[in-house]
Formats: sequence, C-alpha cells, structure tokens
Amino acid sequence: MTENQKTANELTNTTSWLDSLIAFLKSWQLKVAIAITIAISVLVGIGLLMFFWQHIIAVQGMKAWAKRSHAQPIECMIKDTNDDKYVSCSAILNEQVIPLECGASIFNIGCRVNYGAAPPVTRQPITKSR
Repeated sequence: MTENQKTANELTNTTSWLDSLIAFLKSWQLKVAIAITIAISVLVGIGLLMFFWQHIIAVQGMKAWAKRSHAQPIECMIKDTNDDKYVSCSAILNEQVIPLECGASIFNIGCRVNYGAAPPVTRQPITKSR
C-alpha cells in the first residue's frame, strides 16, 4: 500500500463517519425523540406546578402575613388536606409558634390565625371593686 492509498482510506473512513453522523442528526427518528422528550418535560413541569401550586400560594400569603405582623415565617404544608381551600402554616411571633391557615387560591392570598377549637384569649374587662 502506498501513502496515497492510506490517506484515501483514512479520508473515506472519516467522511463515512461524518456522513453517518449528519444523516443521524437529520433523521426523523431523532426529531421525534426530541419532540417526545420536550413534551414529556413540559407535562412533568405542569404536573409539578399543579401539585405545588397550593403550597406556593400559601407561602406567599404566610410571608406577607409575617411581614405585616413582624413575625418570622416557618413553613407551610404542601397541600390542603381537608379541602377547605386553606393550607396549614406556622410562624413565630414573640417567641411563640402561631398556627396559621393561609389561602390556597390566587384569589385568596392571605392568612388567618388558627386558634383550633379553643376561642382566642381576650382581655378581661376591668371591674371596679367597692
């Protein structure tokens, strides 16, 4: 084999490898695979957004409530577990943990203090003794 024949064989091998790569990149199978990958990624992203949507909205409401109340926000639950359109959250105010119920809808951003079954402690009226 001469030098020219070796160079021609190497050039043919390189060209065939490059041609096969270009053919693969132009193939319909690759385009379909990319389209399916993008579609699955979009669906997974939408699913995750839908799953965490109530949490995202509740956290925004909790942060707003904590800022107005000069409290420190802690965390919110992931989902509304009892379907009352509120997510349970908590914050620290005056070194006490405050249970909150924060809206889980974009139309109801905000929180309310959850006293549970017990009524809130109120001030007793001062009575004058005789």
